[in-house]
Amino acid sequence: MDRFQAMQVFTRVVDANSFSRAADSLGLPRATVTTIIQNLERLLQVRLLNRSTRRLSLTPDGAAYYERCQCILADVEETEASFREAARAPRGRLRIDVPAMIGRLVLIPRLCEFHERYPEVELAIGMTDRPVDMVREAVDCAIRIGALPDSSLVARRIGTFFGVTCAAPSYLERYGEPKTLEDLAHHRAVHYFSSLTGRSLDWDFVVDGQVTEVKVSGVVSVNDGDAYLACALQGFGLVQAPRFMALPHLESGALREVLPQWSPAPMPISAIYPANRHLSPKVRAFVDWVAELFAGCPLLGGSAAVDHCCNYQGKPGSNTLRSLVEQQNLVESVPG
Repeated sequence: MDRFQAMQVFTRVVDANSFSRAADSLGLPRATVTTIIQNLERLLQVRLLNRSTRRLSLTPDGAAYYERCQCILADVEETEASFREAARAPRGRLRIDVPAMIGRLVLIPRLCEFHERYPEVELAIGMTDRPVDMVREAVDCAIRIGALPDSSLVARRIGTFFGVTCAAPSYLERYGEPKTLEDLAHHRAVHYFSSLTGRSLDWDFVVDGQVTEVKVSGVVSVNDGDAYLACALQGFGLVQAPRFMALPHLESGALREVLPQWSPAPMPISAIYPANRHLSPKVRAFVDWVAELFAGCPLLGGSAAVDHCCNYQGKPGSNTLRSLVEQQNLVESVPG
């Protein structure tokens, strides 16, 4: 006995409320439909349908079995549909949202590669440092830095965000260079505040393998990555800037790293999307592509980024940084 066919026949009989109409819709003889239901009841050892000359009705066992059959058949159909969909080339409009600094420095310079690989996908890219409501604003996929408290979203770890504590030479000439974390009490910082809460983000350092928060006073706060770095270049104060953004200025001497023995705690970079039953081909294509992009990007992806960061520092604490990143990799979000 084909149990899957029996489930299909049974649910069709219930939906049609008729053996004859179910047989016609399935292209089977009525006698075959009747036999299949009888054999199914014999297998389950329960009566599923009450039959009369005028109508059919479900027994309590039949109602329970019908509900389970609907779920099983729907899962099978959805699984088959997802593979049929995946076999087609990704197409359609894809709306993504990314932090402005990552969009400008990482994604935009490589967009032609994505278009050449997926010519039928139309990208709509939002670049903002404010949090977005992905469902309400119809965003298909977003890139986010740091912890992801919203459990309704699926997250795939694509990289690691490294920070660097630095300042312009003009600031250091005026205020001196801090040598210890305690020295920060006599300095001022440019702060970065959350667009969601309006609260300035605390500074932190990895000290002996533990993340330690340090409060530093400041005279200016911004909520844009480019503005944050620009304030540092103007000598407004110390910053904890993204290393991949600060690196050209560190190499040119426009910024100088301070307290290199205590690095800011690295943070995960994730591609996130709503937790649908299955992932659409266009979202899957973008997430796979951006993960590949970050993996090859110095200071943003995987173990190569850790090696680059540690080698750049060349200072005590590099092994601590590597250890902390490895710990974060062990607890990263489950890939979709």
